[in-house]
This record gives sequence, C-alpha cells and structure tokens, in this order.
Amino acid sequence: MEWINSLFFGSSVAHSVIVLALVITFGIFLGRIKVLGVSFGITWILFVGIVLSHYGMRLDPETLHFCKEFGLILFVYSVGMQVGPSFFASFKKGGVTLNALASGVVFLGVVITYIIHLATDIPITTMVGIMSGAVTNTPGLGAAQQAYADISGNNDTTIAMGYAVAYPLGVVGIISSIIALRAIFRIKLDKELESTKIKSEDLSKEMAKVTVRITNPNIAGKCLSEISSIIGAGTVISRVLCASGQMNIASSATVLEVGDLTLLITSKSKLNDITSVLGDVVDRDAPDWQSLDSQLIIKKVIVTKGTINGKSLEHLRIRELYGVNVTRVNRAGTDLIPRPSLELQIGDRLLIVGQEDNLKKVSKILGNSLKRLNEPNLLAIFLGISIGIFVGSIPMIFPGIPQPIKLGLAGGPLVVAILVSRFGPHFGLVTYTTLGANLILREIGISLFLACVGLSAGEGFVDTIANGGYTWIGYGVLITVVPLLIIGVIARLVFKINYFTIMGLLAGSTTDPPALAYSNSVGDTDMSAVSYATVYPLTMFLRVLAAQLMIIVLT
Repeated sequence: MEWINSLFFGSSVAHSVIVLALVITFGIFLGRIKVLGVSFGITWILFVGIVLSHYGMRLDPETLHFCKEFGLILFVYSVGMQVGPSFFASFKKGGVTLNALASGVVFLGVVITYIIHLATDIPITTMVGIMSGAVTNTPGLGAAQQAYADISGNNDTTIAMGYAVAYPLGVVGIISSIIALRAIFRIKLDKELESTKIKSEDLSKEMAKVTVRITNPNIAGKCLSEISSIIGAGTVISRVLCASGQMNIASSATVLEVGDLTLLITSKSKLNDITSVLGDVVDRDAPDWQSLDSQLIIKKVIVTKGTINGKSLEHLRIRELYGVNVTRVNRAGTDLIPRPSLELQIGDRLLIVGQEDNLKKVSKILGNSLKRLNEPNLLAIFLGISIGIFVGSIPMIFPGIPQPIKLGLAGGPLVVAILVSRFGPHFGLVTYTTLGANLILREIGISLFLACVGLSAGEGFVDTIANGGYTWIGYGVLITVVPLLIIGVIARLVFKINYFTIMGLLAGSTTDPPALAYSNSVGDTDMSAVSYATVYPLTMFLRVLAAQLMIIVLT
C-alpha cells in the first residue's frame, strides 16, 4: 500500500498531476451548488486546495510555482484576446461615463484598503490580498503575488489567505449592494423597465423614415457621394426605386434621376432642409419598401480568407462593386458599426443584404468557410504570450517610486493580448480564436492558478483565521460595499443612469460574473450585460495595475 501513500502524499510527477486534478474536479463539482441562487463557481477550487493542503496533500514548491504562473498567463491572455476588440470602442459615447464611474470604484477600493492598513497595522501585502478577494478579482491576486516575489525574492502566503477569506462575502456583498441601491431609491423594476423603453421610443421618434421623390433637376445625374456632401452628415438614403421599377441598395456610386423614389432616414429637425434639396415627401403613394425588400436576401457571411484580414470595408468596396450592403459586423460577440474605415478580421460575421448572385460573389471573396475557422491559430497565442512575458518583464522607473514597476506575468500578457487582438490584423497576423477554444484556455488557466494558490495557502490557513484573521472578513466587506454604494448613488443622482445599467456597471467594476448573472435575471433586458462588457476591459487592467502598484510603492 506504500504506492498509494506515495501517489497522494509523495513528490512524483504522478502525485503532482493527481493532486491538481482532484482539487480542480472537486472544486468544479462544488461550484455547481447554489445557495439562495448564488454560486461561487470555480472559486471553490481555491477552497478545496486549502482543505487538501491543510491535511498534507501538497506539491513541491517549484512545480507549484510553475503551474500557478503558467495558469495565470493562460487566463489573463485569454481574457485579453476576448475583450480586445471592444476595449477601445468602450470609451466612445456613454462608455466614457461608465468607465469613469468604474474607475471610481477601483480608486475608492484602493483608498479604503490603505486606510484600513494604516488604522490596523495589517501588512499591505495581506490587505492587497483582502482587496482582491473583496472584489473577486483573481488576476489582481496573481499580480500582487508576483510583484512581492520580484521585490523580496520570497512568497507571502497571507496574500492568498486574505483573498480566500474575503472572497465569499465579496460575492455576496456585491449582489447585496445592488439590492441595497434598489431599496435606497425605491426602484420598481417594472416601472424602470417601462421608462427605459419609453426613452428608447422617444429617441426613435426623433428620427424620420420617409419616402422622397426626386424632383430637383439640379441633382439629376449626380451620384450619392456628391449629394451626401450637399445634404450633410446624419442622413442616410438606404433604397432607391427607379422609374423603371428596379429597386437598388443605395451606394456612394448610385446615380439619382428625376422621378426616382428614395427611402430616406434623417432627423425630423433636418427633414425640411433635406426635402428642399431633393424633392417632395411621398405619403399616400409611397411604395411598400418591406415588400420590395423581398427581392433581396439577407445572409451571414464569415471572414475566413487570410487576404481579407486587416482590410477595411472602404478598401474592399463591397457596396460599390457588388451592389450589396453590409448592415452589421459581429466580432467576438460584439456588434460593430460597419463604417467604411472598419478593418475586417478573420472570424468577423457580416450581415449582408443584396441579390442572391451578388451575395455568392461576396461570400467567395470573404471566404465563408466554417472549416477554416476550426483550425487553431496557435501562432498568435504563443507569439503573443512570449511578447507579453517580455513586455511584463521590462522594468519601468517612475519618479517617487522606490522600485521599478513591471507589468508582470499578469499585466504584460493582458496588455499584449488586447493590443494583438485589436491591431494584429494590421500586420497580417490572424488573431481569431473560436469562443470555445478561448473559453477552454481561460478555464484551464484559472483552474490551475486557483488550485495552486489554495495548495500554497492551506498549511497555515486555519491558524491564521483562529489568531485574528476572521477580522479580515469585515475589512473585506467594507472594501466591497462602500465604493459600490457611493458610485451607485452618484450614477443614479448625478448622471441619471437607469438601474439596469447601474447593475451591470457595478458587476463589471468588480469583474464579478455571479453579480452579472443576478443582474441579467432581474429584468428582461440586455442593458446590464452591455454596461458590464463596456467597463470590464478597463476595470480588469486597473485591478491588476492597482494591486501591483500598492505592493511596490507601500511595501
């Protein structure tokens, strides 16, 4: 029976693999259990690791360190590749306000953490671990651990202990804060949802969708590119019905003639000015555009040809050459506006409207081969990881900071992944990875990381809690709840943001999927998911950077 003891409590490769596999297996199983509709998910892996380590099932330090860091790299790189396409777009329009508010949550959390550190004399390393657990941010934990190791050459197990202690009530505290805001402002969900629908309808009413007959002989024979410069931006001519009865999708090369009917979309305030240039609004005899659209076909086409990667819609001239209209571009689950300057990437899904023959030609040009997408693009993954590690290892010196700052194994791959997924196609690099492949890499990475963190923290965990570590729970609750309530109140009172958007904002500012799941279950709307996705990329980056800076500057 000695072989069994060696397998579970030895130091062989088989021992290391089976311990990691058992920790991850039991953690995933327990993560499926919900209490009051809330689950800690794969974070159970951390707690299982602590328990098994407490009873003597541990890994040798070198294997443990390698698996932990490699898992963290896989996780943050996969996250960066997923959020990269929408990262820069998230700063546009209302996204600026949401990202500013989310940054406020991060900043207030750092301030409260530092105040508690000064008031209690708890080491800043421990407090950073508590902060990371309180906001359920695992990459921040990894960044803090690596930053401390770089400075001191040692590992501080209290970072992981603080994280593990604060995490459970971190999840509960985030959801409780969302519920508390609902009570504070006496929000009734049905009325809130109705008011958002009314605002959306009011906005759509400001736009006019009319049929205009061309009567001005001065614009006869001119193409839409010339006419657009006359009528100005903000007006779209989407369809043209010629006097011969042929309907065409409007393009910049479409020539208008007297007697043509156009389907025009513009703001009501500009309608009179537009019609004074083009002609008369047709009411009673307006054609049934929806019926005429039956002549056209709507088709989803996937970009799979390498030669298209990085080419803009303007460069491809799809509309001018083939008479079809790209109405939507979906990239990694995010809908993008098909502007002429939009550069296509492998894996983009285009919604195209046009005649069947023309759609076939465009499909052939773009590729539209699902088989091509099933081939893994490992080059972009491992090249990006190697560059990320290199970038993360570069020491950066800033005035007033005693130690050089490094992005580290958490920040470097994350930043490079965002940049590669966004700009890689400019250099001919195919960065597309299927959602399933990205998810499996991410889950394997975070599972390895959490298992190793738990196994490394378990030896002294119980003693730490018994000797005063239980107070960390209360400190974690403060770090969780206070920033969320302050920013939630500001978002509601100052910026008049609807409750569903605030829920997604708070969930995203803590990078907490359970809170997002709760928010999505509250109302029949996707506003929470949209605001979560808007603030998630920047928040993830700030959480990693903040944890590292606190260790470097305050240790």
